[in-house]
Amino acid sequence: MNTLGRNGPAVCRLGLSATYRPGRQTIHRAMDEGLNYFFCFGIDTQMIAALRDAGARARDRLVIATGAYNWIWWRNDFRRTLEKRLRQLRTDYIDVFHFLGVTRAGDFPPRLREELARLKESGQVRAISMSTHDRKFAGQLAAEGALDAMMVRYNAAHRGAETEIFPHLEPHRPGVISFTATRWRYLLRRPRGWPKDAPAPTAGECYRFVLSNPNVDVCLTAPSNAKQFEQNLRAFRQGPLDADHLEYLRNFGDAVHREV
Repeated sequence: MNTLGRNGPAVCRLGLSATYRPGRQTIHRAMDEGLNYFFCFGIDTQMIAALRDAGARARDRLVIATGAYNWIWWRNDFRRTLEKRLRQLRTDYIDVFHFLGVTRAGDFPPRLREELARLKESGQVRAISMSTHDRKFAGQLAAEGALDAMMVRYNAAHRGAETEIFPHLEPHRPGVISFTATRWRYLLRRPRGWPKDAPAPTAGECYRFVLSNPNVDVCLTAPSNAKQFEQNLRAFRQGPLDADHLEYLRNFGDAVHREV
């Protein structure tokens, strides 16, 4: 177990998203194996059902994350989205509420941050987070201590967080959740010009690359079936990559980044 940021809950460093519908049994299997951070969106019916089942027995063992996209704010549906998720999950609170899809600073104005803070004060939300591809803005918010956590893209092909976000985490140290460890599967196939006798990484190696960085508290995996989940779980349990393997994935990631 790891702590989500300085003051967050204890979390398994491998988190689960049901984006690709791995099956309700796979989600329960993840719980049995010690995963406790679950990213749940409103359309994830399998995840909703599994979390309701588990939450009825031991809600305090789960770290449930959800969120709303930034455009919902402008439709004044922000609180409605949260209340809907609480009803769906049959819970009184959400552990981590992400404001999703922030593409620029203007998407996350001070008045929105104040609204999110009020949700936290109400007890309906335990931690406020944001997801963004604007790494400089994320680094700024981390330095200001404006968030409890942030969800950012980080993988072997996209390592900008190493210079634009991670150095700014202290002293406030918000939690860091990473997504797209495989760069939407581009990291699982050779880019043009890559030697034919040099293998592409496995998905498990991509997760291990991300989790070799101690600044990442949770790396999300989104398997589409039980077999993929078991493969990723086995890789996760092998721990961080060694220095040579890390360098190999960096070079591979650079080649992928140049191509796509």
